[in-house]
Amino acid sequence: MSRPKILISRAVFPEVIARVEQFADVQTNQDDVLWTKPELIARLQGMNGVLTTGGERIDAELLAACPDLKICANMAVGYNNFDVPAMTAAGVKATNAPDVLTETTADFGFALLMATARRMTESEHYLRAGLWTKWSYDMFAGSDIHGSTLGIMGMGRIGQGIARRGAHGFGMRVIYHNRSRLEPVLEAQCKAQYVSKSELLTTADHVMLVVPYSAESHHTIGEAELALMKPTATLVNIARGGIVDDAALARALKNRTIAAAGLDVFEGEPRVHPDLLGVPNVVLTPHIASATIPTRLAMANLAADNLLAFLSGKPALTPLN
Repeated sequence: MSRPKILISRAVFPEVIARVEQFADVQTNQDDVLWTKPELIARLQGMNGVLTTGGERIDAELLAACPDLKICANMAVGYNNFDVPAMTAAGVKATNAPDVLTETTADFGFALLMATARRMTESEHYLRAGLWTKWSYDMFAGSDIHGSTLGIMGMGRIGQGIARRGAHGFGMRVIYHNRSRLEPVLEAQCKAQYVSKSELLTTADHVMLVVPYSAESHHTIGEAELALMKPTATLVNIARGGIVDDAALARALKNRTIAAAGLDVFEGEPRVHPDLLGVPNVVLTPHIASATIPTRLAMANLAADNLLAFLSGKPALTPLN
């Protein structure tokens, strides 16, 4: 019986490649070249499986050009790079990498919230520019985390992790909005109260976005939603680019419609809306919420496990279709 053929489309840990090579013929991209769609299609010829990292678009056009492809395993919990209905129609399995990054991403969400509320980036730039000459009572005075109201939009595993950190660690009042309300036992564990979207936006001191991206969630936060928020409020997005209208957010930050924002994801990333680069009251990070070595290794290993299980005739561990 011939060995399956697998493409690993971006650079990953060498030990993960070595694991996969025990069971499959593997082509890699350790130079981490960003392939165009035609280049990706060319490299997928004859491949039975591909490990993707969230930036490689798998759609009907690609699937039609790659008839040997049987499974695409995303090394990410998000999968907006997958056209799952098209994959299902083509008989191609889609998988993602949930759970293994929950706590690390929740940690980062809280770190980004704190940096945003306490104006850490803004004050560091001021210090590095040599502008700090004296202490003053209101120099970079931000907003409190402890005892404030945290509003979480999207209450999956990561949202729940953030809620627990806020409620139990910082004595925050936690409110949330979700497509469906949590079971009472989960609400109790998170000390979280379900509210409408408008109530969350008008009530929260800090709004945290952990919403999966879809056509329905595109621009969940736009000009109208930003106008509902308190002028002292902060907004943090660790979900996906496109959840926030970045142009509208830049205007709101410039006009002080809200106090500050923290963003780990962007529309059209790695491009960042130029207006966001020109306002001081925003913390910007390059999509690194899951970026610890243990977590990224676990993500890569789960993607590899999905590929190897499915191509050996077993069920995929974390299927999307």
